[in-house]
Parts: sequence; structure tokens; C-alpha cells
Amino acid sequence: MIARLLEAKGIATICMSSAYSITAAVNPPRAVFLDFPLGHTAGKADDLAGQRHILIDTLRALETINVPGTIVPLPYRFSDDETWKDTAMRPRKDSGGRKVTADDRTERFDTPQYQYDADRDDADPACPSCVFPEA
Repeated sequence: MIARLLEAKGIATICMSSAYSITAAVNPPRAVFLDFPLGHTAGKADDLAGQRHILIDTLRALETINVPGTIVPLPYRFSDDETWKDTAMRPRKDSGGRKVTADDRTERFDTPQYQYDADRDDADPACPSCVFPEA
């Protein structure tokens, strides 16, 4: 895990997660948990004020967590109720008991993917502050 590599070099890390059980299983040095849909780990899209609060609380946790493996739940809610979980975590089933929701995840690759060509250019392997773990 990259966090462990950085921590071994004296650089403090904190992971942001929307998947508590997975994060607990991975056991990062320190983490915050936001009970939001996957893909919204830093907050809701276009909610800059909310994202800022989440980031500030995450950085504050970086300063205050002193027990390795601690996961701090953040106090934010994605919506006034929990109905968003009905499709994200409890997919509907058809009469035969099969899940009805489609798998809309992005295909995963073994090589780095970049949104823009400029991002690829900026990912300089000689960058002293960048982490490119070797296989």
C-alpha cells in the first residue's frame, strides 16, 4: 500500500474512504470514513463548501489520530435520509431473485489512466515528490 511506503519514509498519510469494511480490512495507518456513495469520498459534486469542510476535517484527523489503524467517521450526511443506499447498497431483485441494477463501473486497467494528455505529461517519473511504486 502506498500509504505504508510513504509512512516508512516519514511522510504522514491519511486515507479517505466511503467503504468502511474494506478500509478496515486494508488497515491503513490512519483514515477517515464518509458514509457517502462510492465516488463521492470528498463530498458531493459541485458542493465546494461541503468539500472544503470535509477536507479540513480530514487534515485535522491527520493531526489528531495517534493510534495506527484508526478510522474516524466524519459527521456529514449525503442526504436528509438514507434512500440513496437503496440502489447503491441494496439493489432491487427481479421475480427470480436476480439483481436488477446494471454494473456501471469503469473498466479497470493495470496501467495508469489519465483524464487528459497533459496529466500524463505531468506525471514525471523523476518527480521527487511523486510516488511510482515498482512492481
